[in-house]
Amino acid sequence: MSDTPFGFGLPPEEPENGDEGKKKDPQSGGGQGPANPFGFGLPGAGGAGADNPLAAMFGSLNPTDLGAAFQQLGQMLSYEGGPVNWDMAKQIARQTVSQGTPDGTKDQSVSPGERSAVEEAVRLADLWLDDATSLPSGSGSAVAWSRAEWVEATLPVWKELVDPVAERVGAAMGDVLPEEMQAMAGPLIGMMRSMGGAMFGTQIGQAVGVLAGEVVGSTDIGLPLGPAGKAALLPLNIEVFGKDLGVPKEEVRLYLALREAAHQRLFAHVPWLRSHLFGAVEGYARGIKVDTAKLEDVVGQFDPQNPEELQQALQQGMFQPEDTPEQKAALARLETALALVEGWVDAVVHAAAKPRLSSADALRETLRRRRASGGPAEQTFATLIGLELRPRRLRDASRLWASLTDARGVDGRDGLWAHPDMLPTASDLDDPDGFVHREQLDFSELDKMLGEAADGSAPKPDLKKKDDGEAEGDDAE
Repeated sequence: MSDTPFGFGLPPEEPENGDEGKKKDPQSGGGQGPANPFGFGLPGAGGAGADNPLAAMFGSLNPTDLGAAFQQLGQMLSYEGGPVNWDMAKQIARQTVSQGTPDGTKDQSVSPGERSAVEEAVRLADLWLDDATSLPSGSGSAVAWSRAEWVEATLPVWKELVDPVAERVGAAMGDVLPEEMQAMAGPLIGMMRSMGGAMFGTQIGQAVGVLAGEVVGSTDIGLPLGPAGKAALLPLNIEVFGKDLGVPKEEVRLYLALREAAHQRLFAHVPWLRSHLFGAVEGYARGIKVDTAKLEDVVGQFDPQNPEELQQALQQGMFQPEDTPEQKAALARLETALALVEGWVDAVVHAAAKPRLSSADALRETLRRRRASGGPAEQTFATLIGLELRPRRLRDASRLWASLTDARGVDGRDGLWAHPDMLPTASDLDDPDGFVHREQLDFSELDKMLGEAADGSAPKPDLKKKDDGEAEGDDAE
């Protein structure tokens, strides 16, 4: 093994002919800049520095870039936290945001006028939703975020989603080594896990940064990514989203405010829903297995001069869902839960917007297609954590909720959120009419009995009577 672990040694000696080295490697000049000083091959980034990470780090010899490179190098090697280096993830996400989106749109601070427009849109959206759902407002406040502010506000939830899977990868990186080597290579394993945490953080940061350029609010992926009770919209992304739709900007903003406010009502007044969704994600993640054969191959052929090999393995995906009935059931629960949330929001927002906005149908179809296809950042998360956060059966769920409204009214429809066992299942999405006209289950008596049992007020069973009956049965035998 090389004396320069992971390729972080001294730069090669300057050749006698100063121009000779430059001719050999025309890619080395300039490097990748501070956003990617280690040559990790970020998605969408150039390949400069792939063969020699230090070429990317020192190529331009720009003092500012060099300082940033050493700072990130220190962060990487000194990291002793969890499976993902979230400090690095946030830094990479913010750098990705600052670079702008492929269409050339740069992030910008929210103006007072934009902030007022968002607050007014959310206020009006809540008024309209009062006629479409029995759930009261869940938006304690309305905020307008820049892309960078979206990154800061949502990272805690991404941590909750990603850490369980990243932990499996970190453990697997040590487990693939033989036991005798593990005993000898303790410091090396620690360094590998620090590198793994940094590389995972880099990938997650890149994906979050790209997603920040696409989302229009805090609930775009069907999960509550922002702080509870805050309806959030991103004015810049809303403008980009509505640019070529031929719809007035005010209508686009108001329709998106309706969706954000509807999500907020659901998560605020269905207390078990958040844990139900995150539990479904965690349950699915538990069934994912790391492709140890691929990981063993990577570790077995690991070249200390090319640490980006581990990064490339992460990009290609190392996760395989267990082909078991339990894992298939976990995936079905998750997909159904996401579809029910998105379907309810779709149905409720359409009911509120249809009589008031001439563009309601067009905006509804645009957003349905957007959610169904997913963007590049969602595909990156699918690779990294083995999971696509898309409601595959959004249209089926929306039709079912609309049918429930016609058959049972708004109160009867929304009453199903009172208990998770009352919600439709995947098979109910196949037969919505059967579910709609099925006799409603009443959990009020069960909840009352459970409450009484918990506080000790429930009547105690007459054990003597039961014993007498059993005795009489024994005598009869």
